[in-house]
Amino acid sequence: MKKIRKVDTLVLAKVKGNIVSTIKNEYLNGHKLLLVREIDLEGNFIGKTDYISLDLIDSGIGDTVLVTKEGDAVQQVLGHNKAPVNTIIVANVDDIEVESDDN
Repeated sequence: MKKIRKVDTLVLAKVKGNIVSTIKNEYLNGHKLLLVREIDLEGNFIGKTDYISLDLIDSGIGDTVLVTKEGDAVQQVLGHNKAPVNTIIVANVDDIEVESDDN
């Protein structure tokens, strides 16, 4: 039986910083790049890995966002496969409500 590897393709993240680049791949021109790190439901950072994510929704430092970490999804959003990026911010998160486990 083949073992299936779990892959998180849509994750919660916090924007940690801006990436400024005046010279970059032509398919990234006009797009903002942000530094993000995954968080848990309470807003605590998970792990020690930061990701550079393409931002099409005008996120900023400190924002909680949803990030897709899957190249095919990025290609669908951009409408082409020429940008060298596999993470993209797809939503700003205003609030998270979770039902308690006490039920």
